[in-house]
Amino acid sequence: MKYVLITGGVVSGLGKGVTASSIGVVLQACGLRVTSIKIDPYLNTDAGTMSPFEHGEVFVLDDGGEVDLDLGNYERFLDVTLTKDNNVTTGKIYQSVLDKERKGDYLGKTVQVVPHITDAIKDRIEAVALIPVDGKEGPADVCVIELGGTVGDIESMPFIEALRQLSFSVGKDNFCLIHVSLIPVLGVVGEQKTKPTQHSVRELRALGLTPHLLACRSAQPLLDNTKMKLSQFCHVEAANILNIHDVPNIWHIPLLLRNQNAHHSILKQLNLLSIATPPDLEAWSRRAETFDNLTDSVRIAMVGKYVGLTDSYLSVVKALLHACIACSLKPSIDWIAASDLEDDPAQSAPEAYAAAWKSLRNAECVLVPGGFGDRGVSGMILAAKYARENNVPYLGICLGMQISVIEYARSGSRTHMGSTMRLGSRRTLFQTPDCVTSKLYCNPYYVDERHRHRYEVNPDVIGVLEEAGLKFVGKDETGKRMEVLELPSHPFYVGVQFHPEFKSRPGKPSALFLGLILAARGKLEAYLTRHQNGS
Repeated sequence: MKYVLITGGVVSGLGKGVTASSIGVVLQACGLRVTSIKIDPYLNTDAGTMSPFEHGEVFVLDDGGEVDLDLGNYERFLDVTLTKDNNVTTGKIYQSVLDKERKGDYLGKTVQVVPHITDAIKDRIEAVALIPVDGKEGPADVCVIELGGTVGDIESMPFIEALRQLSFSVGKDNFCLIHVSLIPVLGVVGEQKTKPTQHSVRELRALGLTPHLLACRSAQPLLDNTKMKLSQFCHVEAANILNIHDVPNIWHIPLLLRNQNAHHSILKQLNLLSIATPPDLEAWSRRAETFDNLTDSVRIAMVGKYVGLTDSYLSVVKALLHACIACSLKPSIDWIAASDLEDDPAQSAPEAYAAAWKSLRNAECVLVPGGFGDRGVSGMILAAKYARENNVPYLGICLGMQISVIEYARSGSRTHMGSTMRLGSRRTLFQTPDCVTSKLYCNPYYVDERHRHRYEVNPDVIGVLEEAGLKFVGKDETGKRMEVLELPSHPFYVGVQFHPEFKSRPGKPSALFLGLILAARGKLEAYLTRHQNGS
């Protein structure tokens, strides 16, 4: 197995996840099979209990794993299906070591960070790297590992030491370290400063790891003298200093890396030049160029609880982007805090109330994504009511589906709480092949999508709701859980218990997001007719 390790220096939030994903894309384009591991040094065992405000979206995998949003980037960029084991956390490592200690597996030895924790990290990385994620048999050629946080953080020290040992044990031809750092520009002089990166690399080297490549983040392209200074003081060849400057959209990043021959430097370090092919990124080039040239936009009202941090809905935003580009449109998202639509802000915060309702009324379609707790529910119900009564295309996801049921029932629908979260990929059976959802999925029988919910619609009220006009067109395999609802008298009013955004990919948009955008432009009927006729 060949390993590419991505570390970060100077500051957090430099885009290591996008860098790691883009490097994976370039290596895939060279004909190699790629898998990914994200290391999160926090003590949580997974991201399931984390607040979206603090850590962004919780991404859900097919096997039910609740993981860091960077794994969503990996899946979208590389078009792979990862497992919960692909997200390694301090919590998981310590838990496994302590479990072994309680069982007596260490035969009475003193259990320490070195060697027991570091050995557990190495063993976990080497085992996970062998798991196939691209639908083919056998392990991948290259495993891209992203180490979360910043070099020098106390919490990541055991991982740094474990990765140092791993680099030594696998040999220099099987390990490539890429350090992502910041090149700031200070003051009116506008000089690109290399000192923060020099210090970051020095700290990394002091910990026993030497970068083979530098990926330098900057607002503008790096100047030649900046590159030479970095090369001289960081002991990295000038050809191996990559510049990831700001670009119009992230689909340019693999192209940026390819244009700087990043693949050649990585393949040379990993001794893979003889088996790799020249990178074929034609589809990526088309996608990036198409997005750059779009002029027409569609206004989407996103009515949610966590709109203060857009990363809370990262997969929803990406799914909207994929669907809009398929329709030759740019997404123009109006973020509406659900609580601002409620009656109380009309008195306490009239400006926020007026702005929220103006955004909702100006939207061409409405989306209510998932969430937990009752804050903002009244505002979401008002948004669903507005969309239903004014024939505005509506898509409710998870909580958004339950909101549409409550709103339709007027007095509110009773729901019951399951004993545990329902997580991972589950099958939904369509009750009729004539429903809009089955036509969009191009499957009259079923669809497999990922779930993350605890509440469900009470089956006792289904009959009353269906008599009133709401149709539950998708159910689980027991027939008791309501998975998809539609309002046949409406241009597009769909609620789903699952999360279709998690399986949306560039060039392969989620069927329901595509339906929402098509309906917003009045093109849904024509699209469905074309596809029914096989064209």
